[in-house]
Amino acid sequence: MKVTRILVVLFVLTAVLFSLTACGNGGGSALNPKFQPQVANLADNFQFQSTAVTNVTETLTYKWTNSGIAATVDQATSVTTGQAVIAIKDAAGVQVYSAGLQNNGTFDTATGQTGSWTIIVQLTNYSGTINFRVQKK
Repeated sequence: MKVTRILVVLFVLTAVLFSLTACGNGGGSALNPKFQPQVANLADNFQFQSTAVTNVTETLTYKWTNSGIAATVDQATSVTTGQAVIAIKDAAGVQVYSAGLQNNGTFDTATGQTGSWTIIVQLTNYSGTINFRVQKK
């Protein structure tokens, strides 16, 4: 009985920790109910989507594993007001991509170092719908 209770507590703590870290370093969606992005952060495939974002100013940072030396960025975002920018840094911290998310289409990053890349989403008084994907090239 004691072992079962301990396992339940560990499970709950793990779930809470996962939900806090899944939001990115900004913790944005947990603190702002108007902005709840859906993020799929898998090796070689990162996806970010959020609809009906209203007047959000925030920077979210995600670590993403890229086993390649470059990536393809697919952007399909609708900006109503404000600004949304994505920046990507390779495992060495070198910026390999930066663009406004209003630029829809498919774009390539510069080449960089394989490993743990950083994806930064910066929103300034942003309203609209965000949808982008970053995949190993």
